Amino acid sequence: MNYLSHLYLSFGDIEITLGNFMADFVKGKKYLNYPIGVQNGILIHREIDSYADSHPIFLEGKRRLVKDYRHYAGVIMDVYYDHFLAKNWSNYSDEELKSFSTRHYQLLNNNTDLLPDRCQYLLSYMEAGDWLYNYQFLEGIQFTLSGMSRRTSFESGMEKALSNLEAEYEQYEDEFQRFFEEILGHIHNFTAEIINK
Repeated sequence: MNYLSHLYLSFGDIEITLGNFMADFVKGKKYLNYPIGVQNGILIHREIDSYADSHPIFLEGKRRLVKDYRHYAGVIMDVYYDHFLAKNWSNYSDEELKSFSTRHYQLLNNNTDLLPDRCQYLLSYMEAGDWLYNYQFLEGIQFTLSGMSRRTSFESGMEKALSNLEAEYEQYEDEFQRFFEEILGHIHNFTAEIINK
């Protein structure tokens, strides 16, 4: 799951949102250096990734991409799923996507003292290109995939992955919708468990 999904699956809690957003930049037990709410957000982020990476629906979509993109297939799936969340946003939220995006850029910018340096750098690019809002458009997905491809150490070919999405668009969308209903329930329960410990 990519950035929009992680922010959405924070369910409006500010500290969890911050932890969920920065988690990829906090390795191992370094999460213990943060306030407890942010720690919970980091743990929720890790649970989201773990759940997706072992879920049969997610794995089926990933399997179709492996032949073309090898170990980048999972990263591409994350972007695809953010696209479908953004495209079908009104099915999951009463708040307009533009409002949600703007509000979260502001929240993250107001708490940059907590964000690792590389995460702050990412945020500046994300806001400049309004990634969260533009995920709903195929042009936004192409922009994201091309940018990710330029930043990889090896030739990934990710800039070509929009064609895979377009070729099996309805199948990926159906898989996303079935998967997202399941992860929503799972992360609601996981969040309640760690908050109530």
